[in-house]
Amino acid sequence: MSIADIRTDYKKASLAEADVRSEPYSQFASWFDQALKADVPEPNAMTLSTVSTDGKPSSRIVLIKEFDARGFSWFTNYDSAKGQDLENNPHAALLFFWIPLERQVRIEGRIEKLSDAENDTYFNSRPLGSRQSALASQQSQPIADRQALEQKMAAVVAEFGDQPPRPAHWGGYRLLPERVEFWQGRSSRLHDRIVYTCDENGAWKISRLQP
Repeated sequence: MSIADIRTDYKKASLAEADVRSEPYSQFASWFDQALKADVPEPNAMTLSTVSTDGKPSSRIVLIKEFDARGFSWFTNYDSAKGQDLENNPHAALLFFWIPLERQVRIEGRIEKLSDAENDTYFNSRPLGSRQSALASQQSQPIADRQALEQKMAAVVAEFGDQPPRPAHWGGYRLLPERVEFWQGRSSRLHDRIVYTCDENGAWKISRLQP
């Protein structure tokens, strides 16, 4: 079998305009809850796409930590490659792909940083090793080898023990959505695509896109 012959015909569900909520947050909450109940592996994993100052896109998987009517939030190192992209171009795209449900959610919008209070609250809730590694790793920067990284981690443990402070360069972002698309796979590639777009007054318009 060649790569071109690998395909799946999606038949599990449909998505009509009458099925969706009036705004995208509660629609996302409904789908996310269904993903949890279906035991989708890591339903909180999403692709985050950013664009550098020279117009080059970059994508990676991160974990969503909160979503509500304000937007979709995650945490990272502000000095990382994605952090530098967002500092210079505060717009991004998120993608959730829940294969067992044959669903995608695409979210696009502008970015804002979370407050120090929000950052501290989440940082202090993380496992100890994750808090220590936030201090040990200069994310996206080169390092000689694994041993050098582990030595940096050991130095952090020796200095701070089980009380590592949140570094100033570590914190969260919130994406404020301007466009949200809910995609349900259908047979013969006639997929259902329902998109929400936000106007200048903050009102949401719902429309169907051709697959």
